[in-house]
Amino acid sequence: MMRRLAPYQTGLWLAEYVDIRCQLCRVFRSMSHSQILPAHHLRFLNIRQKIAQRLNSGLLCAHCHHSIAWLPEAFEVDIAAGTALSIQAATYYDYPIRQATRAFKHHEDMTKLPLLLHVLRQLPRPHGCHSDNSVIIAMPTTEQRLVKRGFDPVSILAVQLSKHWQIPLWHGVKRIDNTLSQQGLTRAERLRNLDNAFALVEKPPVKRLLLFDDVATTGASLQALSRALYGESTGSLTTDHHVSHQYLLSAYALAHGSQS
Repeated sequence: MMRRLAPYQTGLWLAEYVDIRCQLCRVFRSMSHSQILPAHHLRFLNIRQKIAQRLNSGLLCAHCHHSIAWLPEAFEVDIAAGTALSIQAATYYDYPIRQATRAFKHHEDMTKLPLLLHVLRQLPRPHGCHSDNSVIIAMPTTEQRLVKRGFDPVSILAVQLSKHWQIPLWHGVKRIDNTLSQQGLTRAERLRNLDNAFALVEKPPVKRLLLFDDVATTGASLQALSRALYGESTGSLTTDHHVSHQYLLSAYALAHGSQS
């Protein structure tokens, strides 16, 4: 998996510091649509100017950035009696994020990764969380799905979130190879499909556990993962791996909405 991250990192570096166009509309990032320079003028901009423009304007132009609804209201799913998991998404699963996410996940279209990185950067680091007391747990995939797809899109996004928040990833949860894809299932079907889908392979090293998924539709996957971590799901944990209730869980996603 880690060997395959290098080409993605190269592409992101080029998008950050060399490609001065908006990663959505492909228009010059630091100017309005009515002030576009002719294409033949762009090659005369030096690297310092390009970096300055990147730092001032982000990976999207102002027009595209403000056309997207950021940070929808967080929603909650139950973990256990009297305990809920809060899920905060960066934006909604609508155009253009829906199309970009699908192209990235299902067709390994790396040209969409800079746009998704811009979306991830809208998630503020959780208050009080830092590298010494928190870890990010990316939604695990199964070995079967990894072999079929050839890469793990959630892990790639989680690496970028880890860099943005400066909080390490933790890989102490595995996903059992006996569940179907969640896409197209009702909420009740999603919950049944995820019964005993996760198992801990080691004890969490810190108190604050930040769960991450790419798209939180009903929150069923994050709910099942949080229950495994909380120690309430039946049959998926051994006694030695039960998680104390002193652990603090919260969840984050690239986007929230329907996958229909």
